[in-house]
Amino acid sequence: MKGFSLNQATTKRWPLDDLVAGCAAAGVEAVGLWREEVAEYGTDKAAALVRDAGLTVSSLCRGGFFHDPGWYDENRRAIDQAATLGTDTLVLVSGGLPDGSRDIDGARRQVGEAIGRLVPDAQAAGVRLAIEPLHPMFCSDRCVVATLDQALDLASPYPASVVGVVIDTYHLWWDDRVWDGIARAGREGRLASFQLADWITPLPSGVLLGRGLPGTGSVDMRRFARAVRETGFDGHVEVEVFHEDVWSRPGPEVLAEAIAGYEEAVA
Repeated sequence: MKGFSLNQATTKRWPLDDLVAGCAAAGVEAVGLWREEVAEYGTDKAAALVRDAGLTVSSLCRGGFFHDPGWYDENRRAIDQAATLGTDTLVLVSGGLPDGSRDIDGARRQVGEAIGRLVPDAQAAGVRLAIEPLHPMFCSDRCVVATLDQALDLASPYPASVVGVVIDTYHLWWDDRVWDGIARAGREGRLASFQLADWITPLPSGVLLGRGLPGTGSVDMRRFARAVRETGFDGHVEVEVFHEDVWSRPGPEVLAEAIAGYEEAVA
């Protein structure tokens, strides 16, 4: 399945061995992995599993959370883990406000400074730091970077080969400036990862788990795919969905629907 990548989060309860085997059997080229599950399985073992199946790791999620104590050491471990897995893309979710703070501008400045501190480490490891903006409802606790323009501004002081951005349809579909932002990301060579997930309503009580498979919600996936394609982006397109109903279904069934949604979006 050329150009498609299954993000591990979409089939959260599918064991990694089965996920890799299922993707290989379906002709999938790549998988996006998550640090916690990879660490539990064993990073070296996971790297060998994916490599022996003939797959590529399109990205590793996640680094960031720069408001946490010990963020530097944790992100250094994330960079090393990405390098071991053979992926050149480490997704960064910036983190929210420090405890007791209301200074969102200061928090964003700190994110930029933290990324700058990590740049030499990432460059030495051959890993690109990919800043992911999240929907504004996550600013307080998960991600003070809420728009693509903010992500690009934070990336701009650093080499594009080392710091890029993530386009995630679930998080950016609402922003009427996103189309100019995607074009800017292309001009600046910053587009590191493109992820598909739909916005479904009503949202569940845990809004983080409100994503749908492509084609099941409100997002114009084709418009996003056209805009990204026009930048010259030729990386894998990940389907990354968080939803209890999706997680409860058999992995092969979800994979088949994710592929169908991808094909419809990028056709």
